[in-house]
Amino acid sequence: MATPHLSDAELATQPAAYWTGVAYEALIAFTRARHAEFGFTQPQFWLLRNLSGNDISPDGHGMTIPELEMAMSTYLRSEDDLEAEAGVLLTRGWLTRDDQERLWITEAGEAARVDLRQHAPAIRARIHHGIDDADYVTTLKVLRQMTRNTDGPAV
Repeated sequence: MATPHLSDAELATQPAAYWTGVAYEALIAFTRARHAEFGFTQPQFWLLRNLSGNDISPDGHGMTIPELEMAMSTYLRSEDDLEAEAGVLLTRGWLTRDDQERLWITEAGEAARVDLRQHAPAIRARIHHGIDDADYVTTLKVLRQMTRNTDGPAV
C-alpha cells in the first residue's frame, strides 16, 4: 500500500521516535537480507571485523565470546547468538579457538572479511539512493541533537 504524501506541516507533527524505529528495523532487515544473499550473516561479519587486526581489532588478538559481546554491545541485537555464529565460522575455517576459549581469525577468515567488505558500498548505495549527501548529513545532525536534547549518550 502506498503511503500518502504528507505536507511539510503534517510531517513536522510526526513522532521522530516512531520513524527512527521504523527506519532502524527496515535498514537492519534490508542489510541482513543482502548479507544472506552473499552467504553470511551480519553477526558473522562483525565477528571477523572485531577479530581482524586490519579492521576493528586494535591488536588482532583473540577474544572470548563474552569479550566480543562486550565489544559489540552497542550494535548486537537480542536475537544475535555469537556462539552459534562463531560455530559456523569455525566450521568454515575462518576462525580458530584456542585452549583459553579465545577466537582468532585465520588467513581464510581474513580473506573472507576482505571479500565480504566489498559488498558494503552496494548496500550503502541502495540505502542512500535518492538521498543527497547534504540531506543525509543534516538528518544525522538533527538526530544527534535530538539525542543530546533528551540526555541521551554523547554523540
